[in-house]
Amino acid sequence: MNNEIDKSNLRQVILDYPNQLQIGADFAKDIKFELKNKPSNLIICGMGGSALPGNLLTLYLKEHGIKLPVHIARNYSLPFETDENSLIFISSFSGNTEETVSCFKEALKRKLAIIAFSEGGQVASIAKESNTPHVKYKINFKNFQPRYATTYAFMAMHQVLTNLGISAKMELLPKIDSQSHESYGKILAKKAKNKIPIIYTSERYGLLAKIWKVKINENAKLPAFWNVFPNLNHYEMLSFANPIGDYCAFMLKGPKDHPRIQKRMDLTAELYRDRGIEVEMIDIQEGTFLEKVLNTFVLGDWVSYYLALENNRDPVPIGMVEELKEKMKNA
Repeated sequence: MNNEIDKSNLRQVILDYPNQLQIGADFAKDIKFELKNKPSNLIICGMGGSALPGNLLTLYLKEHGIKLPVHIARNYSLPFETDENSLIFISSFSGNTEETVSCFKEALKRKLAIIAFSEGGQVASIAKESNTPHVKYKINFKNFQPRYATTYAFMAMHQVLTNLGISAKMELLPKIDSQSHESYGKILAKKAKNKIPIIYTSERYGLLAKIWKVKINENAKLPAFWNVFPNLNHYEMLSFANPIGDYCAFMLKGPKDHPRIQKRMDLTAELYRDRGIEVEMIDIQEGTFLEKVLNTFVLGDWVSYYLALENNRDPVPIGMVEELKEKMKNA
């Protein structure tokens, strides 16, 4: 059944996730760059899946005590935090994302320190013309989607920061076992079939909840929502006092979450179940911070993948996005 629906073999992309770590670092190992001054902050310009590596990098730097403020620019212009000492990462897998290309041109006009990341497209062309360092993604996979380049791009960005002496080299790469999560992801997808998924976790792991939501949107073509404890207990949970529609709540529980957060998760799950909402408590496994994040990340991939198959949808095409892009060309 998988091959009939999953025409581009996205399953293999998910299985190959662990290989992205070293390959991503290798993309950027030869990128050298002289900074005139110590960067005041890092501005990562990207949209959709091309922005997710920036969120992951932000978490990683914070967890490792690297005090470099990071701002994600998901727009046509650089954020107000940008100054003359900002380091700019231009992130567009295709290289043709119009918002990101606009930021690239602005950064060039302001003569900022820039490093570009793309497979090709306008970003590669502009980088070549302006003599801007360019990390080129070389991924040999049919119909590869930017949302699955997150780990490639994260490692490439981290490698650049390592080359610049801002971050330290990863002596040991995180251990990710994608295949071991597949069966559990399939089970969770069945529980969420014909329901609207909600993903909750602690603030520390909020990125994971957001990524699960994004993957469900893009792969399963379903609405999904995410939020974090304890804030959701002060407003969002009220919307489920008398639920309209069918929901399935996935609660991602971290082993080192604050005890009161863990208690809130348990009690919120109890309240939701009393109101007929399916709740699945998912323990984030032990390991290094990156191992916790990336293994839970992959589990979310499997959930979204099998939700797509449950609904007889090819997980790869993003028809409405492409349709909008075409309309924007003529707007």
